[in-house]
Amino acid sequence: MTLLRPTMTQIAAVVDSERPVCAFLHDLDALRRHVLRIVGSLPAEAELFYAIKANNDPRILRMLAPHVAGFEVASSGEILRVREATGPDVRIIMGGPARTNDDIELILAQGVERLHVESLHMLRLANAVAAQAGTVLPILLRVNLAGPVPGATLTMGGAATQFGIAQSDIPDALRLMKNCRALRFEGFHFHTVSNNRDAAGHAALCAMELDLARSWATEHGLDLAVVNLGGGWGVDYDDPDWRFDVEGFTRALAPHAAGDLNLQFECGRILTAYHAVYVCEILDIKAVHGRAFALLRGGTHHFRLPSSWAHNHPFVILPRDAWPHPWPRPECTDSNLTLAGELCTPKDVLARDVPVARARVGDLVCFLMAGAYGWDISHHDFLCHAHPESIYVDEAVA
Repeated sequence: MTLLRPTMTQIAAVVDSERPVCAFLHDLDALRRHVLRIVGSLPAEAELFYAIKANNDPRILRMLAPHVAGFEVASSGEILRVREATGPDVRIIMGGPARTNDDIELILAQGVERLHVESLHMLRLANAVAAQAGTVLPILLRVNLAGPVPGATLTMGGAATQFGIAQSDIPDALRLMKNCRALRFEGFHFHTVSNNRDAAGHAALCAMELDLARSWATEHGLDLAVVNLGGGWGVDYDDPDWRFDVEGFTRALAPHAAGDLNLQFECGRILTAYHAVYVCEILDIKAVHGRAFALLRGGTHHFRLPSSWAHNHPFVILPRDAWPHPWPRPECTDSNLTLAGELCTPKDVLARDVPVARARVGDLVCFLMAGAYGWDISHHDFLCHAHPESIYVDEAVA
């Protein structure tokens, strides 16, 4: 699988040279090829939905629409974003722990295919709104497993979190469903972990969830049509060349996926992470109390992921030789460097004490794997700094 690593020449050809560089670059052609490889690796019974919380850029949504089964959303705003970007016919499924009357009315008005219900109150609310509209809303029940579950960067189930219906309460939910005439039960939703890098362990977790769904359906005399196993396929920001073993995961899960069951996945990060970079110009370099800092045109208000996950994000420094000023050019060589942004907070750090051979004011820092949970989760207007450019480049940059 490819990883976007643009050269200085390629960046210079597409960024605005009249002001300090700050941009997200997206390679849509490489992203398309990557998605097609993943979709082609799945069992015939499986469908891949794109979880747009990872990156809801309309250009990306339009590119993905012909190649994925549809889109998974978690808010009314995301429903409208998908419809505006891709039109009225694209499939949408909706999850998330908090729903309102307005949400459910919009689900019905916008032709959302299915709601993933996360509590008994949500079950009753969805039934009431659908009944008032004189329609029937298909649903899945989201399960929060009793645990323990395999380790991953984030855990949404197998622990006391706000997500889903506790495994012990699923029988109560299924009994309540019998009185919800405006809802149609179609199956179960499991999104238990996020960013799991253990493909074999993740396949074992999904197999257990499938067995549990089938046992509930048998016990309660239900027609089980759909099991959504969420996403959670990991990336490794410490090793940009590492890849989740999609083929191995599929092989391990295949014996459990056979039959008439519609198996669904809703992945985000593994699709979009690799084919975008965040490029920032170094505006200043200085030493403070024995530590070297590079100050960037940009920061966590554009790309919050490193701060959110408390990691050093992978980067390369791209040299620019031009220096327009008559004074000496600030630089550091063969030292540990902290890459900090332009915000008035010490938390605005994208990488801390990382060894670098050379960095100078005017050089560019290119943060790799910047296509997921970067711009979309960032506090864009804190201090009202300028937004970065968004640039879409072709396969020549890959």
